[in-house]
Parts: sequence; structure tokens; C-alpha cells
Amino acid sequence: MADPRISIIEERLRNIKHIIAVSSGKGGVGKSLVASILAVILARKGFNVGLFDLDFTSPSTHLILGVEGLMPEEDKGVIPPLTNGIRYMSITYYSGENVSPLRGSDISNALIELLAITRWNSLDYLIIDAPPGTGDEPLSVCQLLPNLTGAIIVTTPQEVAILDSRKSVMFAQKLNTPVIGIIENMSGFRCPNCGTEIYLFGKDGGQKAAEELNIPFLGRIPMDPEIVKYEDRGKPFIIEREKTEAAKAFFQIVERIQERLENE
Repeated sequence: MADPRISIIEERLRNIKHIIAVSSGKGGVGKSLVASILAVILARKGFNVGLFDLDFTSPSTHLILGVEGLMPEEDKGVIPPLTNGIRYMSITYYSGENVSPLRGSDISNALIELLAITRWNSLDYLIIDAPPGTGDEPLSVCQLLPNLTGAIIVTTPQEVAILDSRKSVMFAQKLNTPVIGIIENMSGFRCPNCGTEIYLFGKDGGQKAAEELNIPFLGRIPMDPEIVKYEDRGKPFIIEREKTEAAKAFFQIVERIQERLENE
């Protein structure tokens, strides 16, 4: 017998124009930061945007956005609170920060319940911070999003990024999910004293992966200590640091994402 919550999920997501999953082949590449900043930038451009943290493994967007103390309203479901110009929902509202490991049917049940109770109403973009990897959790997320527009893959500059990106692309293709493009995070660090660019984690791994896999390369995000400072304060750096190289890179990436979606 079909789970009646599935039809509720379809109805909840019906009025969302673009649903984009931000994913990665492994953890620790800055996926949640990328998902958060993309959502904030789209909102600053005047769009109605939601961010849904479905990373059961290590949810962290609530720290990046500084949403402690905010709670959803309950009215024929759960209405995500507004923060930094976006509607925000996270598993941490119900599990706390210490999410217990889940497997198989437990993951699917928790995900179905969260998707079914959340009321987004009309949105231009819903950004999904998806679980990393290609296991049960990201599989459940993708299978339960009936009108997923596509996936953005976040990687780092190392050569090994090609392997991780290949896994992510093949995973998306297996689920018939279009890959919007690859973003290379932690891409070089400019010395504040001499201006020399230092490649702490290698160079061009994300771009090489995109070229090898015939996937659009959306851009590089350089390392910036200011990003970490703002994360620790629970405030997106993009709001007060729009003129930094990292901020400019994010804005260019958003423009490329929009161009890709408009041309499809």
C-alpha cells in the first residue's frame, strides 16, 4: 500500500519553480556553506527562496545562518521561519544538533515525515542541502523529490576530486537527475601580505572533473579567512563582504546557474 504522505509531499512542492540539490561525493568540502550562500544570494536578487537542510549526517546550515532560537510556525503543517531573506527548514529543529545515525527504512521514514509536514507555499527556488556521498541518505532524498530540477556538485581542487565527482555524476544520472554543474570550493588562497596565490589543496581538480565528465563548470570559490569568522558568528559573510573575491565568485556562480536553468 502506498504511503499517503507521498501525495502530500507532491502537493507541498507543487508551487516551487526550481528545486536544486547541492551535493558532494564526500563530506568536508564546504557543501553546506555553498548551499547557504547560494540561497542568500538568490534572495538578495529578489527571488522567493527556501533552504532545506536534509543532511542527516552532519547538518550545519543552522550554524552558518545563525538561526538558533528560530522555530517553525504550525498551521496545517509547519511553516519554515524567515531568516536572512530565505525560508529555512532543517532536520535539527526536531533532532537537535546531535543527529543519531539512521539506516535504510528509518532514513526514508524520517525524510518522508519532514517533507510531508513542511509548507513552503510558492517559491522560485528551493535549495536542498543534501547528504554527502552516494549511500542511503542521498538516495532517499533524490527519490522523494518528485520535481527535482537538478543537482549541483561541490568538490575541492585535488586530483582525487575527479573520482569523487565522477561518483556523484553517475549517481545523479542513475536517478535521471540533471547535473547543473560542478563548483570547486577551497580553490586557492591569496596571501594578504604579498598577494601571491597559494594552492593549499592543489589546483583545478573541479574544472578537470567537469571537463572529463562533460559537465558544466560553474566556477571556483577561493579560500577566505573572513568566511570562517562570519560562520562562527552565525552570519553569512556575503551580506557584509560583497566586494571580496569569494563573494564575487559566488555571485558569478549564481548567474551561471540561472543561465543554465533559463536555457534548458
